[in-house]
Amino acid sequence: MADDKRPTLDVEERSERGSRAARRMRRSGLVPGILYGGTDADPVSFKVPARALRNVLVDGSALIDLKVGSASTKPVIVKDQQLHPVREHVMHIDFLEVRLDEKIHAVVGVELEGAEDSPGVKEGGVIDQVTRELNIEALPTDIPERIVADVSALEVATTLTLAEIGAPAGVEFLDDPEETTIATVVVPTEVGETEVEEETELIGEDGEPIAAPEGEEAPEAEGEGGDSGGGDES
Repeated sequence: MADDKRPTLDVEERSERGSRAARRMRRSGLVPGILYGGTDADPVSFKVPARALRNVLVDGSALIDLKVGSASTKPVIVKDQQLHPVREHVMHIDFLEVRLDEKIHAVVGVELEGAEDSPGVKEGGVIDQVTRELNIEALPTDIPERIVADVSALEVATTLTLAEIGAPAGVEFLDDPEETTIATVVVPTEVGETEVEEETELIGEDGEPIAAPEGEEAPEAEGEGGDSGGGDES
């Protein structure tokens, strides 16, 4: 049954198979996909207008009502998606039908907030986001759009772990709370010794300059650049 709070996506069942058919669909503005159901359900191949799919994905809802043809809507989550390597638009998408009364495993993105208030950032540090996705378990209706991590208290050389983040209601984190680093504050490496390095290159181990003084030519090594009166060797 559809829910007014969830986005609805209308798709059309397809019989075309193979990479050539997929390319034709993409040229026509369609995205091929597969709907996977329970253990007793066969996968259903479908095609969906690229713009409609993009609008639903941008909405950010983890749970989508999918309508295949004239069939009733089914609650689904994104199982997998293939992106174009350059343009990053969706080239193929897989949905998984879920039961609303059964908990499932899902992957949710991590979003940082409060970086501008971090003492470490104010001292010249930079927030390095180490973990961008988390594994969770929850009912499909409890899956959040994202996990928000507050980094406003981070100082230089300190880290924020998963153990310091509260899970949303109905959500259980599956990653190791102590071993999963969400973000840290690092200080950019300073590069300012170029002149010293250049000067060092001109001085030998004995402390004497290697290069000749300005305006003079360096003496040629013995046996090089001498008189070539002997002619070429045969």
